[in-house]
Amino acid sequence: MLKGFGLVTILALAMACGGGDTSTEGASTPAPGGAPAAPPTDLITADQVKLGEIDPGMVAKGKELYDVKCQACHSTGTNRVVGPGWKNLLDQRKPEWIMNMIVHTDAMLETDPEAQAMLEECLVRMPNQNLSVDDARNVLEFIRSL
Repeated sequence: MLKGFGLVTILALAMACGGGDTSTEGASTPAPGGAPAAPPTDLITADQVKLGEIDPGMVAKGKELYDVKCQACHSTGTNRVVGPGWKNLLDQRKPEWIMNMIVHTDAMLETDPEAQAMLEECLVRMPNQNLSVDDARNVLEFIRSL
């Protein structure tokens, strides 16, 4: 009975962590000769992320996305599960960096030194969850509320 529970748990975590889309949309193409790939040109910039008062509606939408797509790998505390915990995350990362990791996951893991260092630390590649910029902004608002 415990074996079955363990298998179900592993399958649920695998499904929750994505893996459904293997497209390379937003990913950069390696430069000739094995040179590092150039960063994608459609990354979210600081000018595009305007933070004001925390918006409860956006927090609620971000929490819904967290519950479905993120909670298997991220805690709402400071502890790491698979990926880093989200409490006080904005003390460590800029809002636009967080949004780019959500929206442009593959490109960030290919080109961003901080994302690559996190991959080495966590040992598991963050799956592309196919979230929109609006979804990422809602998740960011949820992170801000923690």
